[in-house]
Amino acid sequence: MTTAKRDTYTPETLLTVAVQVFNERGYDGTSMEHLSKAAGISKSSIYHHVAGKEELLHRAVSRALDGLFAVLEESGAVRGRAVERVEYVTRRTVEVLVAELPYVTLLLRVRGNTRTERWALERRREFDHQVAELLKAAAAEGDLRADVDIRLATRLLFGMVNSLVEWYRPHPGTTSDQLADAVVSMALDGLRTQR
Repeated sequence: MTTAKRDTYTPETLLTVAVQVFNERGYDGTSMEHLSKAAGISKSSIYHHVAGKEELLHRAVSRALDGLFAVLEESGAVRGRAVERVEYVTRRTVEVLVAELPYVTLLLRVRGNTRTERWALERRREFDHQVAELLKAAAAEGDLRADVDIRLATRLLFGMVNSLVEWYRPHPGTTSDQLADAVVSMALDGLRTQR
């Protein structure tokens, strides 16, 4: 008697496969057929776990966004001088990016073609806005140069952080702390006032 292979996929393992396929093919270029082949399960098995690929996208970008927004609630992000909080948020954002690299990569690649993508873009803008407010506060406290446009500084800072998804690959000998140190040093040294 032969037993049928049991579906061993959980929503979490299915999400991992979906994120990999979305990052390789693009969300718009991925079909349920692509997902079922990559997971090695039938499309109906996928539907057992989720309503469709947009639900997978929502779960994936939510995971990235939840990690980023959690940083803003940590004590290092809410206590102390604003410049110290900016440094903390920058450092922790790099750490979240490294820890959740495939999920953040997907988040940074959404273009607004679906309801989920538009929601994710709005949340990203909210995160950027909160960091811009921290930069403004640091400038008002005299710790950042007054001649730097805060919107530009925010975009440059997160342009640097977000570019990590394009080239960073974990390898022995390099820690997320070292990467965060480099980003903080390069980004904030140019913004700090000289005392």
